[in-house]
Amino acid sequence: MAENFNSLNIPKGEELLPIGTVVTLEFVEQAVMIYGRKQEQANNDKIWDYVACPYPQGHISNDTNVFFDHSQISEVVHQGLITDGEIAFRRELKKLI
Repeated sequence: MAENFNSLNIPKGEELLPIGTVVTLEFVEQAVMIYGRKQEQANNDKIWDYVACPYPQGHISNDTNVFFDHSQISEVVHQGLITDGEIAFRRELKKLI
C-alpha cells in the first residue's frame, strides 16, 4: 500500500493532454513539451494528435518539431495547466473530430 502513496505516475488517460504537458515518447530519447494539438505536418496530410518541441530547450526551429499521436506517449512527466477554459476547449475540439 505504501508504494501507492509514493507513486509519482501521472496517467495519460484517453483525453488529449493540455498545452505545456511534458512527455516521453517511444521514438525520441529526449522529453518533449506539447505546444499544439490536432496539428497537420507540412507536406503530410495526416492530422497528428500533438506537436511538441524539445524540453527544456523549447521551439528552436521547425526542424525540431515532433509530431505524434496520443498512443505513442510512454510517460507523462508533467501535466500542463487545466482550467475551465481548457476543459471547454477540449469539449469543443471533441465535437470537431
